[in-house]
Amino acid sequence: MALRLDPDTAAVVLQAVALRLGPLAVVQPVMASGLFMAVLIEAAVLRRRVVRRDLCAVTVGVTGLAVFLLLADIGAGVPSVGAAAWTAPVTGAAVIVSACVGAAHRVTGAARGALLGVAGGLAYSFAAALVKDLTGRYHGNPWTTLATWPTAALLVAVAVGLLLNQTAFQHGRLAAPLTALTLTDPIAGFVIGVTVFRETLTPEPARLAGLVVSGGVVAVGVWLAATTTPTRPAVAGRRSDRS
Repeated sequence: MALRLDPDTAAVVLQAVALRLGPLAVVQPVMASGLFMAVLIEAAVLRRRVVRRDLCAVTVGVTGLAVFLLLADIGAGVPSVGAAAWTAPVTGAAVIVSACVGAAHRVTGAARGALLGVAGGLAYSFAAALVKDLTGRYHGNPWTTLATWPTAALLVAVAVGLLLNQTAFQHGRLAAPLTALTLTDPIAGFVIGVTVFRETLTPEPARLAGLVVSGGVVAVGVWLAATTTPTRPAVAGRRSDRS
């Protein structure tokens, strides 16, 4: 019987290999390539036309992300870190996730989906960082590697990410939470890579300014997607024209 590998499983395995071989600050932004398909998938599922605002949101977000990647000349850091190195970033992420979840309860529709998407993206970025830490600890014995604290932390991060992710997709259109999640994950992964895994960033003022500006452009793309007004499916529109 031929071995069949589920696409999701294959994606996880390939991401783990990439995280072992490359810097987190490079791998996670590259993973954001799924953003290109967000609006097209929604349009296909709902059988509606892709509106100009959708295209604007994706164009702005992807352009900002592309410039961000071009400017980020990242050098390799350490393969794994101790528990103390995680204290500050985990605390900061917990505050941001709590703020996003709290704000999400005060809004509706696409805005709520986007806020929960940001929170889910943060959780997934930490899950990816923990996968990198685990792969960095691997030296031939998988059981020894799995018997370390990052395994338990990874399970928690994945569970939180899945919960936030599923909740986000129940509010508003697909583009808002998916764009928010897809953009937050690589940006947070970039920060974790530089601060936790000590991946090197060229400290040139012009380059750093470009990273800040391109990050702002990405944020604008997220906002545009989160505030897009839903439109009727194209099929429904054609039927109403005939009546």
